[in-house]
Amino acid sequence: MKKIIFFLAITLIFTACKDESKDNGKLNIVTTTTMITDLVQNIGGDMVNVQGLMGSGVDPHLYKASEGDVSKLVNADIIFYSGLHLEGKLVEVLEKMKSTNKTTIALSDALDKKTLIGSEYFASNYDPHVWFDINYFQQFAIKVASVLSEKDPKNALKYETNKNAYIIKLEALQDKVKQTITTLPKEKRILVTAHDAFNYFGKAYGFEVVGLQGISTATEAGVQDVQKLATFIIEKNIKAIFIESSVPKRTIEALQASVKSKGHDVKIGGTLYSDALGNAGTAEGTYIGMFEYNVNTIVNALK
Repeated sequence: MKKIIFFLAITLIFTACKDESKDNGKLNIVTTTTMITDLVQNIGGDMVNVQGLMGSGVDPHLYKASEGDVSKLVNADIIFYSGLHLEGKLVEVLEKMKSTNKTTIALSDALDKKTLIGSEYFASNYDPHVWFDINYFQQFAIKVASVLSEKDPKNALKYETNKNAYIIKLEALQDKVKQTITTLPKEKRILVTAHDAFNYFGKAYGFEVVGLQGISTATEAGVQDVQKLATFIIEKNIKAIFIESSVPKRTIEALQASVKSKGHDVKIGGTLYSDALGNAGTAEGTYIGMFEYNVNTIVNALK
C-alpha cells in the first residue's frame, strides 16, 4: 500500500497542471464495483466515459489498487464508490483522492444510516451490501444523476431523463421480485450462503439469512462454524445452500459434506451473484438481470 500511495503522490504532481476536460468532451468517470459501473452507465449514457476497476467475480472486500488503477483515479473527473468500507483495501487511496479535491463520491452517504443494518466487521459499523435492497439502489441512482448534473450542467436534462427511466425499470423489478417470492412458502425462506451478503435482501423480502463466513470475506469460517451451520440446516430441513460467484466455493462444499456426514443431504442450489455482477454482455452482467437471476435461483432451489 505504501508503494501505491507513493505512486499516487508522484502521479498527482505530474497531473496537477492538466485540465480535467478530455478530448471528446465527455466526463471521465471511474467506478469501483460492477454494480456501480452498471448504474453509472445507465444514468450517464453516451455523455460519459466509464471505467470500472473491478470485474465480474471480483471480491471488493479484498481488492487492492494497482498502479494502473491509481492512474485511472487521478485522471478521472468523478469517482463513484459504494462506501461503508465495502472497498476495504481501497479506502486509503480513495480518501487520498478526496483530500486532493477530486470529486469522490461514496454513494452510501446518500442513505439514512438509521435504516442500515449494523455490523462490527466493518470500520463503518454498518453492513455495506446495501444494493440488495432495491429501494437503496434507487437512492444511488438519484445521487449519481445529481452529481453528474452538477458536474456537467449542459446535459442535466438528459441525466434526469435517464435516471427517471432507470427508476421505472427498478420499480418493475421490485414488483417482479415480490411476485416470484410469494410462490415460496414463508417457512422455506431460509437462505444459506458463503458469506452474509444478503442481509438487506432478507430484511426486504422476509428471508432468514445465514452466511458461513460472516459479512466480510476477510474472515474465515472454522470447523465449528461449519458443524454448527450443518446442524442448523438439518434442524430446519433446508433443501439447498448457495455458492457465491465472488467467494471460493470450497466453504459451501465443506458445509454440504458436513451435512452428509450427519446422515442428511442438502443440494447446492446454484451460484448467486453477491459482491459482483455476472460477465459483461450477459443479463446477469447488469444489476437488474443479476437481481432477477438470484431471486429465481433461490426460489426454485428452495421450493
